Amino acid sequence: MSAQTILLIITLYFLVLIVISFMTGKEDTNDVFFRAKREAPWYLVAFGMIGASLSGITFISVPGWVSSQGFAYLQMVLGFVIGYFIIAQVLLPLYYKMNLTSIYQYLESRFGNTTHKTGSVLFLVARIAGASLRLFLVAGVLQLLIFDELHIPFAVTVSVTILLIWIYTFKGGIKTIIWTDTLQTAFMLIALVISIYLIAQKLHWSIGDLFTQVKNSPYAKIFHFEDINAGNYFWKQFLAGIFIAIAMTGLDQGMMQKNLTVKNLKDSQKNMRWFSLSLLVVNLLFLSLGILLLAYATHQHIDLKSMQITGDKIFPYLAVKSGMGMAAGIFFILGLIAAAYSSADSSMTAITTSFSLDILQIDKRYPPEKQKYVRKLIHIGISIFFILVLLVYQQIITDKSIINSIFKFAGYTYGPLLGLFVFGLFTTYPVKDKWVPVVVILSPVLTYFIAEIPHFFGWKYQFSFELLLINAALTFLGLWLIRKR
Repeated sequence: MSAQTILLIITLYFLVLIVISFMTGKEDTNDVFFRAKREAPWYLVAFGMIGASLSGITFISVPGWVSSQGFAYLQMVLGFVIGYFIIAQVLLPLYYKMNLTSIYQYLESRFGNTTHKTGSVLFLVARIAGASLRLFLVAGVLQLLIFDELHIPFAVTVSVTILLIWIYTFKGGIKTIIWTDTLQTAFMLIALVISIYLIAQKLHWSIGDLFTQVKNSPYAKIFHFEDINAGNYFWKQFLAGIFIAIAMTGLDQGMMQKNLTVKNLKDSQKNMRWFSLSLLVVNLLFLSLGILLLAYATHQHIDLKSMQITGDKIFPYLAVKSGMGMAAGIFFILGLIAAAYSSADSSMTAITTSFSLDILQIDKRYPPEKQKYVRKLIHIGISIFFILVLLVYQQIITDKSIINSIFKFAGYTYGPLLGLFVFGLFTTYPVKDKWVPVVVILSPVLTYFIAEIPHFFGWKYQFSFELLLINAALTFLGLWLIRKR
């Protein structure tokens, strides 16, 4: 597939998103931008959240992870399902009861203004880093497939990408994103199913053969109870999955902002339950795709290891460069950009919301028309900042699987948020508000040193995503120490 063809696909795709934005962004108000006037249909939100949750990371990294980790990732996904049900029963009732627009406004009512701003800063750091990592992965793939051949620098690629996202979100905000996410999720799932179908055709497998081959593959092992020291030990992954879901979804403004656009609590809970079950099925399909990609490479006598094609590179290479066919390349590109931008656009909107309401508190400081003007300036500033972060990543990111980096980083940033909310919900103690920033800085630092202990002493134990729980526990302990008696 030529670079010009891929560029045409991307151009047409963004034109569709811009048309949707004009149709949904006719009301240019903060209530529409932040909450979609709480008129969003729950089923659209649930479907669109699949794409926003998965992102380009899942689209590329999860199939690529199979070669080294097998189906072990599904242990964590099972934990996600439990975590989403906890969100539906514990956090959503709280958010609706308080009629929140930013979920971190809860921290102000529970602890004070300093804690409120501290929680929102934690989110901003986590979301900017995580969302830009996801976008960086996709931008890097597109650069390799298209823009290097057209002699377009990476800086131009990311600048144009962010500009296009800003164009279709600057008016409608979350209302537009609910509709664009629905479209993008559909594209991503169609691309997933078509990719599986095309590989099956190349291998001359029926649907029954697909199930048999995946089931009998040595990569299909899900549960690992053998070695408690290993990073893929079941209880580590499962428990981490529960709390990663709670932290990265239930305590994340980007994901909860979508839920809070639904008109009532009952529908929002229904949305979360259906979303959790759908996500389990979709991740299982992505893992199965990983096995099929490896089988296809073997069938075509492609030695991925000798070509140094591993991890995140496997799916892009086989779909576009290995002779799988024009259809495979087209649907891969569509699925990739759909997965990437459904995460990036909601992140930019959520960061704009949190910075506007939590940091600057524009709803308290300015009249309505001035609020809208300031929000638009913030949205522009966030867009420029994203470009700068992506350019920094270009200089420092290695070729390791980015999905692993995402979850490890989450342990350090979402851990204190989890500790703050757990302390707030399950104790009645007030705290010394001005000391909270000290606690949430010390907790990740101590967590980092704890994670290095096995390396220092030469132990076999490997810390994995349970670092999130350690970080949250240290934050909880710190809040306990600064509580007011």
